[in-house]
Amino acid sequence: MADESNPQDDPHGPGVPAAGSILYLDGVTVSFDGFKALNNLSLVLEPGELRTIVGPNGAGKTTMMDVITGKTRPDSGDVLFDQQVDLTRLEESAIANLGIGRKFQKPTVFEHLSVFDNLELALKAERGAFATLMFLLKGEQRDRIQATLGRIGLADKSGQLAGALSHGQKQWLEIGMLLMQDQRLLLLDEPVAGMTDAETEATAALILDLARDGTRSLVVVEHDMEFVRALGAKVTVLHEGSVLAEGSLETIQADAKVVEVYLGR
Repeated sequence: MADESNPQDDPHGPGVPAAGSILYLDGVTVSFDGFKALNNLSLVLEPGELRTIVGPNGAGKTTMMDVITGKTRPDSGDVLFDQQVDLTRLEESAIANLGIGRKFQKPTVFEHLSVFDNLELALKAERGAFATLMFLLKGEQRDRIQATLGRIGLADKSGQLAGALSHGQKQWLEIGMLLMQDQRLLLLDEPVAGMTDAETEATAALILDLARDGTRSLVVVEHDMEFVRALGAKVTVLHEGSVLAEGSLETIQADAKVVEVYLGR
């Protein structure tokens, strides 16, 4: 068994995905003009797992998500989804259709449409030109939207324009839009940035609820350590494009290397 403090020591060997993993990165390197944004990065995520990713600015967190979603091609390394799909060979749209959804730090919603309409647009359905013209919302689809509204805490905002929502509510709506797409892996980039304390607490409850049913895996990139503590998930610390440490929050907070490069700053 690999030492928890040395997560790069992969017991499966290079290029051999961990059994049952939903996401597998091994030896991933990305360079921009000679600067290594990712440097031999390795990470394994299990189905249904909630993982938090922390690290100082420039640690490689955004680049890692860019690689997973096909926005950036790695110079080397393996990036596998569900043990067998090579994400490095696919376009962004194909990766999204596989069931990988990403929420950026700044929420992206259709502000001139209602909250309900935003979820309806996100509904996973055939949406070619003819299909869109002829689309009629079915009863079970309407029920699903209503259930999602309740889950993200916006049931009473259904008919309100998305642009009138608070910053935190827009974040919840975007998460709801990902839920409508049946994504199996959600990448959430600083989901509580700019939120009030009450919104942050509600967001933690929402993410824990999403993780509890075990139907999807979640990767949460965050700087707010109290929010990370509230999630109670395994923490991966990135530094200079590599994994510096992994484990519980208590484990990484006690790690001298982590304190030196991140928590001590």
